Amino acid sequence: MANIRKSSPSFVEEVRNELQGTLPSGNNSSIGSDLVGWNGFKKILDEGVAGGRLFTNDIVTTYSLAYTTSIAAYFGGVLAPNGDIHFVPNSANRGQKISHSGVVSTYTLPYTASSAYIGGVLAPNGDIHFVPAQANRGQKISPSGVVSTYTLTYTNSGGAYNGGVLAPNGDIHFIPYNANRGQKIDINGTVSTYTLSYTTTTAYWGGVLAPNGDIHFVPYSANRGQKISAAGVVSTYSLAHTSPAAYFGGVLSPNGDIHFIPDQSSVGQKIDINGTVSTYSLVYTASGLTSGGVLAPNGDIHFIPYQRTVGQKISAAGIVSTYSLAYTVSFASAGGILAPNGDIYFVPYFGAAVGQVIRNNSGVTFPRAICLHPYLNKY
Repeated sequence: MANIRKSSPSFVEEVRNELQGTLPSGNNSSIGSDLVGWNGFKKILDEGVAGGRLFTNDIVTTYSLAYTTSIAAYFGGVLAPNGDIHFVPNSANRGQKISHSGVVSTYTLPYTASSAYIGGVLAPNGDIHFVPAQANRGQKISPSGVVSTYTLTYTNSGGAYNGGVLAPNGDIHFIPYNANRGQKIDINGTVSTYTLSYTTTTAYWGGVLAPNGDIHFVPYSANRGQKISAAGVVSTYSLAHTSPAAYFGGVLSPNGDIHFIPDQSSVGQKIDINGTVSTYSLVYTASGLTSGGVLAPNGDIHFIPYQRTVGQKISAAGIVSTYSLAYTVSFASAGGILAPNGDIYFVPYFGAAVGQVIRNNSGVTFPRAICLHPYLNKY
């Protein structure tokens, strides 16, 4: 992690300059290994919350897609160092991306399969790795746009992993869904497996990097939490609420809380910066209607609508509210991604004719390096 200077009165500006110096506004090929630590990261998030406090009305619009299908097309997205947003192919037979200027295009994939990948992770060298669900090989996109495959150590036709997270040491961890072992890719590209403390069917869906470097698996049907420390130690902990298909991805908030995004759960659940687990009330609950969440520059956490007819979000102050969507069909979106300009793009999933986007109305944007940071850019 970067060494953070705390003595300067213009600390936030210095952190911004440090980040923008690492990843300036031009084309870049990697995120590097000298990522800003939690204290510097939190300063930027807090600045965004303060700057966007007066803007509360969400502007939701749609955008055109270059490729649509009646099957489960894409599941999750990843922001590349050059500003492109890549959709992760689930059952799509081609890749699809949105450039930093908003142009949507497709590209050829060397490997496609039904329910192949769910979620993706940006590696320190700029490669985007798709996380294998039912795929029997890995697939990645280089910073120059070359798509290639590689051998996995463990696969499961029932859906091995759903989502992944980049650890502080550069390892990419896949989050176990039906897998009975963990799997990771180190900074040199070596794939290996490791022992988990707890396994069950449909266990976890997505993960979140905590301020202390722990990676928390988000409990889907698991009856306990599971995490990997920065030192690689796997352990479990008690949850305040469990149910089948409870939560679907998670988001790190500006105050360090990790929010699990409710799928079929009737309550929200979070882990604070000290590791305390608690629940909170939701404004709108229904079964199976969300697919992950995204942090906006003003500190709001938006739930991504899967079958929802309304949007739901949690403000930085912990207030839960709903808002209108521009486009609703069943299974329209699966995951979302924050663009550097502050827009949140929903990823098209099943039969969506258009994409949906929350336009930034906060007056606040993040440096691109913040959007690329493992705290945010993962599924």
